[in-house]
Amino acid sequence: MEVMKNNSLDPVTFEVLKNSFINLVDQMSEQIIRTCYSFVIYNRDFSSALCDANGNIVMQGTQDIAVHVGTLHLTAKAIIEYFQEDIHPGDVFLINDPYRGGTHFSDVRVIRPVFYRKTLIAFIQSNGHWADVGGGMPGSFDVSSKAHFGEGVRIPPTRIWSKGNYLKDVANLIVSNMRVPEERFGDLRSQVEATKVAEKELLRLIDKYTIDKVLLAFAEVQNYVERLTREKLKQLPNGTWETIDYIDMDPDFGDGMIPIKVKLSIKDDQIVYDLDGTHSTIGCFLNATFGSSLSGLYAGTKTFFPDIPLNSGFYRVIEASLPKGSVVHADWPVAVSGFCSGPFEKIMNACFELWSHIMPEKALACSFNLEYLLIGGWDQREGYNQFFMWYDWMVGGHGGRISKDGANAMSPVFGAGLSVQPCEGQERLTPVITSYHKIMTDSGGPGEYRGGCGVEKGGTLTAIQDAVMSVCCDRSRSVTWGIFGGLPSNPHGNWLNPQTDKEEFLGAFFSNVSLKEGDRFTRPSAGGGGLGDPLKRNPQSVLEDVKDGYVSIARAEKDYGVVIKAIDPDVDHYEILQEETSSMRNYIRENRKVWLTEDPQNVIIKYRDGIIGKLDLIRQYGVIIDFSTNTVLEKTTQQFREMLHKRSVAYWE
Repeated sequence: MEVMKNNSLDPVTFEVLKNSFINLVDQMSEQIIRTCYSFVIYNRDFSSALCDANGNIVMQGTQDIAVHVGTLHLTAKAIIEYFQEDIHPGDVFLINDPYRGGTHFSDVRVIRPVFYRKTLIAFIQSNGHWADVGGGMPGSFDVSSKAHFGEGVRIPPTRIWSKGNYLKDVANLIVSNMRVPEERFGDLRSQVEATKVAEKELLRLIDKYTIDKVLLAFAEVQNYVERLTREKLKQLPNGTWETIDYIDMDPDFGDGMIPIKVKLSIKDDQIVYDLDGTHSTIGCFLNATFGSSLSGLYAGTKTFFPDIPLNSGFYRVIEASLPKGSVVHADWPVAVSGFCSGPFEKIMNACFELWSHIMPEKALACSFNLEYLLIGGWDQREGYNQFFMWYDWMVGGHGGRISKDGANAMSPVFGAGLSVQPCEGQERLTPVITSYHKIMTDSGGPGEYRGGCGVEKGGTLTAIQDAVMSVCCDRSRSVTWGIFGGLPSNPHGNWLNPQTDKEEFLGAFFSNVSLKEGDRFTRPSAGGGGLGDPLKRNPQSVLEDVKDGYVSIARAEKDYGVVIKAIDPDVDHYEILQEETSSMRNYIRENRKVWLTEDPQNVIIKYRDGIIGKLDLIRQYGVIIDFSTNTVLEKTTQQFREMLHKRSVAYWE
C-alpha cells in the first residue's frame, strides 16, 4: 500500500488543480464526441483518464463508463511494464488486451506518454469501444466462442506512433483485420487527437502552476480520495457479508445456473472482497478477466460512496481475491468478450445487495442486465452498397430503492454515462427500421418500492444481404431479483418474427442467426427488482402506476393484492376496491409461501393450459423454464427458489 501524505498544497491551489484535472479529461471527451466515426462511440461508449508516471489514475471524466475507468490504470501499467525505458516523447501506444488489464477486445485504448523537459511525468489514456474488431461475427460478439481467437484482434502493448512518426504499416495490419476499416481508422485518429488535446492542457497547467505543484497535486488528489474513503469506512461496522448471483448457464451443460460468490469484509478502514467458490470458466464468451472483475468490485462499491471522486486513491482501499481459472478470473485464451453481460454486472449487483445491508439508507435492488444487439451484413439501399454494422444497447429498469421506486428506462449500471442511441441516426446509417420503442408494462419488479420499468424495442430489416444477428445478454434464467422482500422483474429474451407463423424465440444470447429482408425482431429489457414486501406498497401508489401504464390492472391484483376497477381509462378514472383489496392481500399472504413449494411439473401444466402466465411462473412459483420448448429447468428452478427464499421470503410476515 502506498503511504499517504498530508496535503501540502494550499487548499485553493489543491482544489483548482483537482478540478482542472477533471476538466482536462472532459476536454478529451468533447474532442472524441466531435470527431469519432463510430456511432457507438458517439453515444458515449468511451472513457478517458489522466494517469501519473506510474500509471495510477489521477482523474477520470464526469461521464465515463464505470468498467473502463476501473481498468485504465491496469493498461497504463501494462504499457510501462512492456516498454519500460523504451518510452519517448512523441510515442503513442495501443492496447486492447483483456488479459493485460483490459476489458474485452472491442475496448481499444490509446495511451500517450507526456514528457516535461525530457522527463516522463504522466500518461494520457483514451478508451473507445470500436464497433467491430474482427472475429467470426459482425460486432465481434460470438456466443459460441470458447477461445479468444474468434472474438477479434488481440492488441498487446503496441507502439503506433514512434517519436512523433506514424507507423502506418502497424496501423494497417491491425485495422485491416476489422470490418469497416475506414471507421476504425477514424476512431483511432479521434482518440489520438483527444490525447493530444489533454497533453496540451496539462502542459499549460504546468506553465501556470509549475511542474512541482502539478506533480504534487497528482499525488495529493489520490491521497485525498484514499483519506476520505478510509474516514467514511471507520464510521461503518466491521464484519463480513456474503451473497451469490448467477450467470444463466454454461451452454456446454444446459440446465443449472453458474454461481458467482461474493464475500465482503470491512476491517477498520479497509475493504476486502473474496470471490472464492465462484464457478470455473464456462464454454462461451460470458467469462471475465481479472481486470474487468476487479472493476466490477470498484464500481459496485463506488455506487454507495457517490460523493467521493474516483481515482487510484479509492482503489488502495479495496483488496480482492479472485480465484484463477474461474469465470471472474479467466486466463488466456478463454473467451471473455461477453464479460459485461456476464460476471461484471453480477458482481456489481452482488455489491449492491451487500452494501444495502451495511448502509440500508442507500439500499438498492438488482438492476436489469446489459444487452447488446448486433446486426451486420451488406447494405443494399440505393447509394450505400457497403458493409453495415447495426450495434445497439437497451435501456432498462434500475432496482427499487429504500424510499423510492427504481428509475425507469435507464442506461445499464455497466455504463451509466451511455446515451440512448437515436433511432433516426441508426436508420440513416443502416438498413434497420425501429418500429417501436416503449416502456414495458409490468416489467418493474414488485415491491414496497417498485423496480424501474424496462422497455421493449422492435425493428424491421429492409434492404439487406448476407446479414446475421447476435446478442450479448443474460438474465433469462437468473431473472433480475428484488431484496428485503421484493420480487423479480421479467426475463430477458429476443423474438424473431413475433406473432407470425415464423415466430422463433432466440433467447438472451445467441450468434449467427441469418436474416433476410422483411424479418422483424422484438427485444424486451428487464425492469429492476423490487425492494420491500409488495403487500406493503401503498394502494394509491399502485393505482398511480396503473394510470401511468407501469402496472396492469391484472398484475396490480396478482403482485400487490390491489384490486382496481376501471371506470373510464381514457380520463384515468379508476377506483380501488377497498374490501376486495384487503381480502386479496390476506389471500396472497396466506398462500405465497406455499406456491413456492409447488411441484414445478404441476406448475408448467398450468402455464401450458393458459391458467397462469410467464410472470406468474417467476414471481409466484419461482419456476424457470426454457421458453423455446416450454419445459421446466429443474436445477435452475431449485437455485432460483433458493434465491427467492433468501432475498424475498425471509422478509415476509
